Amino acid sequence: MTPVITRVLVANRGEIARRIFRSCRDLGLATVAVYSDADAGGLHVAEADSAVRLPGAASADTYLRGEQIIEAALLAGADAVHPGYGFLSENAAFAAAVQAAGLTWIGPPPAAIAAMGSKVESKRLMREAGVPVLAEVDPAAVTEADLPVLIKASAGGGGRGMRIVRTLAELPAGLAAASSEAASAFGDGTVFCEPYLQRGRHIEVQVVADQAGTIWTVGERECSIQRRHQKIIEEAPSPLAEQVPELRQQLFTAARAAAAAIGYLNAGTVEFLVDAAASRPRCYFLEMNTRLQVEHPVTECTTGLDLVALQLQIAAGRLLPAAPPASSGHAIEVRLYAEDPAAGWQPQSGMLHAFELPGNPVEFGAGGWPAGPRPLLRLDSGVGTGSQVGVHYDPMLAKVIACAADRAQAALFLAGVLERARIHGLVTNRDLLVRVLRDAEFLAGQTDTAFFESHDFAALTAPLADDHAVELSAVAAALADAAARQQAARVLGGLPSGWRNLPSQLQRKRYAGHDVGYLLARDGLTVDGRDDITLVSMAPDLVVLQAGRVRYTFEVAAYPGLVCVDSALGPVRLTPAEPFADPSAQVPAGSLVAPMPGTVVRLAAAVGDQVRAGQPLLWLEAMKMQHVIAAPADGIVEELPVTVGQQVEVGAVLAVVKPEEAT
Repeated sequence: MTPVITRVLVANRGEIARRIFRSCRDLGLATVAVYSDADAGGLHVAEADSAVRLPGAASADTYLRGEQIIEAALLAGADAVHPGYGFLSENAAFAAAVQAAGLTWIGPPPAAIAAMGSKVESKRLMREAGVPVLAEVDPAAVTEADLPVLIKASAGGGGRGMRIVRTLAELPAGLAAASSEAASAFGDGTVFCEPYLQRGRHIEVQVVADQAGTIWTVGERECSIQRRHQKIIEEAPSPLAEQVPELRQQLFTAARAAAAAIGYLNAGTVEFLVDAAASRPRCYFLEMNTRLQVEHPVTECTTGLDLVALQLQIAAGRLLPAAPPASSGHAIEVRLYAEDPAAGWQPQSGMLHAFELPGNPVEFGAGGWPAGPRPLLRLDSGVGTGSQVGVHYDPMLAKVIACAADRAQAALFLAGVLERARIHGLVTNRDLLVRVLRDAEFLAGQTDTAFFESHDFAALTAPLADDHAVELSAVAAALADAAARQQAARVLGGLPSGWRNLPSQLQRKRYAGHDVGYLLARDGLTVDGRDDITLVSMAPDLVVLQAGRVRYTFEVAAYPGLVCVDSALGPVRLTPAEPFADPSAQVPAGSLVAPMPGTVVRLAAAVGDQVRAGQPLLWLEAMKMQHVIAAPADGIVEELPVTVGQQVEVGAVLAVVKPEEAT
């Protein structure tokens, strides 16, 4: 009997929950959210027609508790469950339990999920179906001739449980680390090895299948720009497939065969690794994601399809037309993360004071290219101004998507949007994304999975604002502060701060790394060390300066312990200098402090151990990834005040290493 869907519970959070709600509203369906205690104030909770609390904060206590989610669906009167991506989206047992509870599962049959759930087993199935597959290497039998190899989690995804091994000496530690991370992320520590293609291209095919056996291949996406084996820039169509049309046909044929081999239904993605170094590029099956992909917006922008609506309709029995719509234009998506790429991709947490994009982006999209003479800008986000970014979940803030007539236009438009965005309060990967989008090799379509390894990473992670921009921004911030104090003054508020009839000493405003000396007098502004800066106007939030013959406008926003300055010169973050050091904040010399809140998951040293610089001492897990805390220098572990399972806050002392020369 064909199911009737009227109310959909989304077993997810943040951006993807909001995205699914949009399509539900468009189809006239009611929505139900679930939320952890950490997400009680989340945008997806506010936007749903109703919401059910999942007690706790950690994923294991909330979004990974299938029985609680099914209970929530029944409690709220939902008749269908959409899993989104991540969490339980590819859990066959959860899909079966949803169906057993009398609810409609918005996804493929549990048997298809199970068939693709193990990378080892799925590769065997694909090999039997005639789909090209890389040879599997037994971790216990890796030889010098097999190197380099890639260790992968059998039940993994999102780059977790992956390690590149280039020497046999690295293999034992790599296997242990990959297995530990996989067990923590997926509850299954099984890992395997395969040959590592150092300059491979990661290309995937979107498939959609109905109950009558019609299988669409809805274009391909290239996702070769990755960090830690996790995608950060995705695009459709693939630049390589555009250059080599026979590769596209090879990909589509293999994707259809993969979907047909397991009786696939609904939307899914078949991922391939392409050996672009070969005389004729050849694709190899990586995995099949039996769910909606994070990067699905680029396919929607180039086809005009609503993939979530298709998922809902197929689950309700709708059949597909014989062929999908043709693609047009080029779309690029970037994943904006709360992380510091220059500090080992260290995730960030805290308050997002401001999050604004120029260009009036369409939230969660509507239609596709052609959208008119201007590029289309889309924003899929789970946060907004005032959102608190915690440590319990992935640090992705938003996906920003641009679609235009051609690839170069989309890339340069998207870079400009990101550069002008107001993102205050958290360090993000914004500057890196802009530099990649403007990179000559990227614009030429020369992307591969080793992009960051083959480029000057220091240059890619350098701030967009150069020293000149930072100096002028610091002057603007100091003047905005003076204007704010003048505005708040109860006596002589009409006079500039520090104003005198006679020559006087400079006013000083100190920021970390910058000391601004200035004087506002009858004859205008004087800036210490600069005789080319003229003040045009000043207010607490807007300062206009002229440097030489060029005029610049600076938007200034002051927050506790942070000043953000936005201008055409690039975004600048300034930290007001504290006049006196806080003795309680000082830590012993040689201390290793927690760079983020997290959980200690492994210890590799003990007090009294002799260690070498770079040697791992412990592993800290935060935002779904494990981070190595290594010895800063040769020496002896003098203190190790943490234990496995202990929760630590930012700045907590994890270990103290006494340098060798001091022993």
